[in-house]
Amino acid sequence: MQINQHARLSTAPMMDWTDRHCRYLHRLMSRNALLYTEMVTAPALVRGDARHLLRFDPAEQPVALQLGGSDPVELAQAARMGADEGYAEINLNVGCPSDRVQSGCFGAILMQRPALVAECVSAMIGAQGVEVTVKCRIGVDDQNPADVLPDFLARVSAAGVNRFQIHARKAWLQGLSPKENRDIPPLDYDLVIAMKALFPHLHLSVNGGITTLDQARGFLDRGLDGVMIGRAAYHTPADILLGADRLIYGDTHATTAEAVVHAMLPYIEAHLASGGKLGQVTRHMLGLFAGKPGARGWRRILSEEGHKDGAGPHTVLAALAAVTDLQEAAEL
Repeated sequence: MQINQHARLSTAPMMDWTDRHCRYLHRLMSRNALLYTEMVTAPALVRGDARHLLRFDPAEQPVALQLGGSDPVELAQAARMGADEGYAEINLNVGCPSDRVQSGCFGAILMQRPALVAECVSAMIGAQGVEVTVKCRIGVDDQNPADVLPDFLARVSAAGVNRFQIHARKAWLQGLSPKENRDIPPLDYDLVIAMKALFPHLHLSVNGGITTLDQARGFLDRGLDGVMIGRAAYHTPADILLGADRLIYGDTHATTAEAVVHAMLPYIEAHLASGGKLGQVTRHMLGLFAGKPGARGWRRILSEEGHKDGAGPHTVLAALAAVTDLQEAAEL
């Protein structure tokens, strides 16, 4: 399957969430969805000797590296490093509204500088052979998205980018926190759909506020090429990812949350053997049974016991027993 087809459904890059342990878990749930790393800044890679941030398990593929930055030379070097590590895609962040990102002149503030974005992606494309994509907003602050977004897409695509992930909200760089920027600015899905009509040759994915696979199918049916889901894929991963292969890709692959837990155990054992802590992995598993009988016990055991000395696969199995015992009781 080509990466454009995998991109029919993707999990959004989310700081502190979509690390390699999270992605390994998500890959066990869907063998087709495209997974994204947390944002890694180009300066950290090029100047900060942070190449360890690029580590991933080959089982995560297809996986995309998201970079943050605004210096074409540094981004080109970082993109080359990502390509050398084997990532299937290199993505440029033009959507994050945090103060830290703004002070570095990257993220959503780059919506105001499309010429610089075009220069950056051109350098990234020229430095290596992996596809470069861009995740952006529909605009920032007082910009008129209906004017800004088509101009942005035209300029950046002219530099060689053919695939964009569009968060269908403005970002307010002053006055709203990053959390508020994920909820308060109104969503404008129709504008994103209009961009597909305006740029039929581009692969466009919509992002923002999407919480179900039925919604995702609806956007695909309306002509968009892909859907990117963030918080719902993290907090209720079973609802999004367990059915994705069948509903989005027409794949007969199917598994269960319980089977995923068992499949995680060898990974957990290897992580502990390398000096890691159980909670570094299981914190991403807390929502696995969200909305199901026993979910509270599952979360409680992993949260309370997972950080203790000696915690390991037996801890996870004890938490799973809290789920299965209640499910069996509910069926009686």
